[in-house]
Amino acid sequence: MLNKLVIIRGAGDLATAIGHRLFKVGFKVVMTEIDTPKVVRRTVSFANCVYEGNMLVEGVESVKTNKEHIYNILNNNKIPVVVDPQGTIIKELKAHIVIDAIMAKKNMGTSIEDAPIVIGIGPGFEASVDVHAIVETMRGHDLGRVIYEGKPKNDTGVPGPIGGYDKERLLRSPCHGEVITNSNIGDLVKKGQIIGEVQGKEIRAQIDGVLRGLIKSGTYVKENEKVGDIDPRGEVSHCYTISDKGRNIAGGALEALLTLMKES
Repeated sequence: MLNKLVIIRGAGDLATAIGHRLFKVGFKVVMTEIDTPKVVRRTVSFANCVYEGNMLVEGVESVKTNKEHIYNILNNNKIPVVVDPQGTIIKELKAHIVIDAIMAKKNMGTSIEDAPIVIGIGPGFEASVDVHAIVETMRGHDLGRVIYEGKPKNDTGVPGPIGGYDKERLLRSPCHGEVITNSNIGDLVKKGQIIGEVQGKEIRAQIDGVLRGLIKSGTYVKENEKVGDIDPRGEVSHCYTISDKGRNIAGGALEALLTLMKES
């Protein structure tokens, strides 16, 4: 079992896509999170179990737990999610595989010495220095590509285009403070519609579409921080399934893992 134990740092939507894929092919998956996850695509993020207690994504269930009950949950064929920002369980569980999918755009403390196999997701890592391999997260021709030497592409701060829109898709906080929302994921919204507010300053939709992601109301956010995501295609079912980007990255993570297992 230990050789199949994977610890994933982060449990947002892309980390969830990876955890879901690895779970489905037989790996035992444990995920870590912070105590107040700022996930936007909450309906497809195992991180949401930190708030709700458990979270079901495409037939796979995650459960918020503490270190003492991790193996009980694994034995019940579920994914344990532990509030552990520093990743202390990595050494305690002696995991064979560690995947950093925090998506912080910088290394938050992951080391190539953490486990026999260490994989980074997206920018902030250098393959063969910080981690053994990196999965490219930039939309385009190289999305999901596995990198064994060097670095992935730098983050541009501009999301990939969907339906002809990129930065217009995002909802951002107008200032520091507590975000209060008055809409729900899955709602169809119109350009100019008020989605919420921070410190009395409105957050308005810039395009028509379906509200695919929305941060949990009551969360403290920074100025210009991403708090929501509108999909101009307007397909409500997309709000409740893993995205094409997530599946692509999950495939790259699985490829990297199996390649490194074969070599180790």
